[in-house]
This record gives sequence, C-alpha cells and structure tokens, in this order.
Amino acid sequence: MKKPDSRRQEIIQRLTDHVLAEGLWASSLRPLAKAAGTSDRMLLYYFADKAAIITAVLEEISARLVMKLGERAAPDLLPVDVLRKKFAEILFVDELWPYMRIWLELASRAAMGDPYFRAVGEQIGRGFYEWGKAQLQSESEEQRDVDAARLLVTIEGMLLLKSLGLDDINAKAV
Repeated sequence: MKKPDSRRQEIIQRLTDHVLAEGLWASSLRPLAKAAGTSDRMLLYYFADKAAIITAVLEEISARLVMKLGERAAPDLLPVDVLRKKFAEILFVDELWPYMRIWLELASRAAMGDPYFRAVGEQIGRGFYEWGKAQLQSESEEQRDVDAARLLVTIEGMLLLKSLGLDDINAKAV
C-alpha cells in the first residue's frame, strides 16, 4: 500500500469511528476533518468531495457490521421464527447499537427524499435481506424469499420500536 493509500485508509477509520459515535448529522466537513486529524482542505485531497467521504465511511461501517454479524451467524440454517428470535437477540445489543442508529439515520434521510441516501440505503437493505436469507431454512426457494422478506420487515420494525423506547413491545413480539 502506497503512503497516500495508507493515510487515506487511516483517515477512513477515524472518520468511521467519528460517525459511529456522533452520527451522520455530525458529518459536515470541518468536524470530519477534525476527527481525521487534518484540515478540510487535506481531507479533500484524499476524497473528491463530501459525497465520496460519506460513501467511504458508509462502506467501512457496512464492512465492520458484516464482520460483527458474521461472528454471530447461525452455524446451521434455521426456521424463520427461530432466526427472528436470534436476530432480535444479537442486533439490539449495545455493541451493535451505533450501527443500527446510523441505519436509522440513513433511512430517515432517504425518507426525506435524499436520493443519495435512498440509493445507499437500498443497497444496504438488500444486503441485510440476503444475509438473513442465507441463514434461513425454508421448504422451498420461493418460501425462503418470502421468509427473508418477512424477517427483514419484522427486524426493521423492531429496530424502529427500540429507537422509540418500546422494547417491551419488541419483547412481546419474540
């Protein structure tokens, strides 16, 4: 890895830590540069524009989350009800909550009509769908598609309820 590439990767790591701690709302150029330990001009030396910065950060957040979820993946295929309960137990732990908060913030920006966040959110959401689908035991491939969709809808609803402090209702659902 060349020096600029390694410095860029170091910056991405710092920016990712910052966004996970502070949220996307704290991702204007100056706070990002400060978190990276550089100036906003130097930050733009490593990235074409702010969209490129956010894209790199969201890709790193996704990569970290995939690793964390991979550590918790079911060793065997599971029926949808069993997998739903397992996901509810792992996705809402304190360690993963910063990732879930970013996901909610991204979804909120998409809901407000931001085409960038909608496109990124769709890509990540389809990734969640495929990750769940890969762990499902269903009677057919068609049923696996349906089960994966239901699983995603349920978990996303539970995520929203958790963010609103409705953990008691989530507990009743599983």
